[in-house]
Amino acid sequence: METRQPLVQSPNGAVELSNEEIARYSRHLIMPEVALDGQKKLKSARVLTIGAGGLGAPLAMYLAAAGVGTLGIVDFDVVDESNLQRQIIHGTSDVGRPKMESARDRINDINPNVHVEAYEDALSSENALEIFRDFDVIVDGTDNFPTRYLVNDASVLTGKPNVYGSIFRFEGQASVFWAEEGPCYRCLYPEPPPPGLVPSCAEGGVLGILPGAIGTIQATETVKLILGIGEPLIGRLLLYDALGMSFREMKLRKDPNCPVCGENPTVTELIDYQEFCGIPQANVQAVEDEVPEISVKELKDRLDNGDGVSVLDVREPHEYEVANIGARLIPLNELPERLAELDKDAPLAVHCKTGGRSARAVKLLQEAGFQNAFNVEGGITAWSEEIDPSVPKY
Repeated sequence: METRQPLVQSPNGAVELSNEEIARYSRHLIMPEVALDGQKKLKSARVLTIGAGGLGAPLAMYLAAAGVGTLGIVDFDVVDESNLQRQIIHGTSDVGRPKMESARDRINDINPNVHVEAYEDALSSENALEIFRDFDVIVDGTDNFPTRYLVNDASVLTGKPNVYGSIFRFEGQASVFWAEEGPCYRCLYPEPPPPGLVPSCAEGGVLGILPGAIGTIQATETVKLILGIGEPLIGRLLLYDALGMSFREMKLRKDPNCPVCGENPTVTELIDYQEFCGIPQANVQAVEDEVPEISVKELKDRLDNGDGVSVLDVREPHEYEVANIGARLIPLNELPERLAELDKDAPLAVHCKTGGRSARAVKLLQEAGFQNAFNVEGGITAWSEEIDPSVPKY
């Protein structure tokens, strides 16, 4: 097994293991690649995980079990029922609690020797550098492009390795971006995709087991970096296909023209990442604001009054099977070819799950001459919450 320079140097007696810890980590201690010295390095290590969600759950639990002494967690969300299918650090009784609280409780139960440092704020350009400086490894468990670029740039500027993972539906990716030894995230993805082109997990779904596979790979890479053993995923992108149960690997090269880690960097401080990714904070709901909207209560009143309004559902058929309100179904990607099925002059209320796709549909309809189409604010989720609780939320 190849030996690398460990991120955490030997504590030289400054850190000791109790008898309880020796018993707990016995299966590590009998491995020559870890042994007593390696376990002390793990205890001395400080690892920051960004997010306590799908990826953050397994990696935080396994890093705690492995004996990483300090785990920093950045998360300001609360536990929702839809999280429980994959975010195994939280349980049913945690619904409604801050994720930070339930994550801390679970980690303390797994290993009370681990110190949890909680950051219950959104990671931002204002706080990232200050937070990152005190940690040895940064592990990216985020699910959006602005935060991924923020994590990358802050890692480069502070000289920290960034253990990357991403998931969508049945596929996952993992790598280690460390500018001191190889490429960074921007070397792989110089520019973010146009807003709305890549659906989120909330829109496209994710197999609940998938983040377990990728999260444990991230945890493995983190431990290898701390101990200085094996061959980390520096300069390599691991691609996992759960349906085909296959792994592929792409070689990555450092881009000499990379704006943050290249030979002449132009990004020398953190920027506005919402703006960089084409979604300025002031215009996050720009598409929705451009089209007329109707609340679910207004829609219910108009339907009850029989004023001739029609309802169009632009979700996918498998979503319609889960929950629907009896509306006509034309998926958004089929709408341009099926406009002739709709009456241009009749009032048309368009809905999806939460209002994003339906807003794009209304804009498309307006451009095609439908002047009486409007977006249902909050979609079928709002209908379930405010009108008819018997309609399932998903």
